[in-house]
Amino acid sequence: MAGYLVGRMVTAIPVLFGVALFVFLLLELTPGDPAQIIAGDFATSEQVEAVRVALDLERPAHERFASWVGQMVRGDFGESLFSGLPVSQLIAQRIEPTLVLALMAISIAVAVGVPLGLAAAWWPSGLIARVAMASAVIGFSVPVFVVAFGLVYVFAIRLGWFPVQGYPGFSTSIHGALIALVLPALSLSSLYTALIARVTRAAAMEILSEDYVRTAHAKGLSVWKVALRHVLRNAAVPIVTIIGIGFAALLGGVVVTETVFNIPGLGRLAADSILRRDYPVVQALILLFSAIYVLVNLGVDLAYAFFDPRIKY
Repeated sequence: MAGYLVGRMVTAIPVLFGVALFVFLLLELTPGDPAQIIAGDFATSEQVEAVRVALDLERPAHERFASWVGQMVRGDFGESLFSGLPVSQLIAQRIEPTLVLALMAISIAVAVGVPLGLAAAWWPSGLIARVAMASAVIGFSVPVFVVAFGLVYVFAIRLGWFPVQGYPGFSTSIHGALIALVLPALSLSSLYTALIARVTRAAAMEILSEDYVRTAHAKGLSVWKVALRHVLRNAAVPIVTIIGIGFAALLGGVVVTETVFNIPGLGRLAADSILRRDYPVVQALILLFSAIYVLVNLGVDLAYAFFDPRIKY
C-alpha cells in the first residue's frame, strides 16, 4: 500500500507540470495586454510600460515560466497583479464557501441519488423507477443556472425561507452561512443527483441478478438488509467513482452558481482573475484544482479496496 501511494504521488508530478505548462501557454497566447488592463483605459504608453516593468512582464516567456515554477516548488504562489496581495492569502480567504458548498452539494446528491437509484433497480417497472428516471433526465437537461433562478424565485423571493444572495461567513454566523448555502447546494446537486441515481441503478440491477442475492432473499433477510449488505456494497465501486469525480468537479465548477448567488468563493475569484488577466491567481487556482483531482482520484482508488477486498495494492 505504501509503495502504491508513493508511486501515485510521483506520477502526479509530471501531470501537474504539464497542466502548469498548458495554462501558462494558454494565458500567453490569449489576446490582450495585462499591463494595459491594470494601468487602465486612459493610461499613457509610459504608464503602461512602467506597469509592465514593475510586474516583470518584459522578460521572455520561458524565463518567467521557469521563475514561476521555481517559486511554486518553494511554496510561493506569487502576488496578484491586480491587488498586490499574496495569491495564497487570496485563496485562503475564498476557499471556505467553495469547500462547504461542494460538500453540501455532494452530500445532498448522495443522500437522494443512491436511494433513488437503488429503488429504481429494485422495482424496475414501478412508479419509483419512472419517477427516478424522469428526475434523472430533468436533472441532466435543465442547466444549473436555470435551477438556481427557479429556487431563488420560489424559496427566497416568494416564500422568504432563504436569503436571495450573499454569504456572511462562518466567523460571522455559522447558522447564517449554512442557510445561505442551501439554495446554491440544491441547484449544484441537481445534475449530480441525476448522475448518481443512474449509475446506482445500473450497478444495482446487475448485482440483483446474482445468485447470492437470491440466496439472501431465500434465507428470509429483509429488503433493507439485502440492499445494504449485498447489493449496495457490491455495487459501490462505480458509485464511489462517480461521487469522487463529482466532488472534484464541484470544487472546480462552481463559477456559475457562486456568480448567481453572489458567493465570494474560489469560482468568483477565478472568474474575476481571468477577466483581469491576473496570471498568478489563475495559474495557482488551476493548479490547485488539478491537485484536488489527483488527490480525489487517489482516495477513490483506495476506497475500492474497502468495498471490494479482491482489489489489492
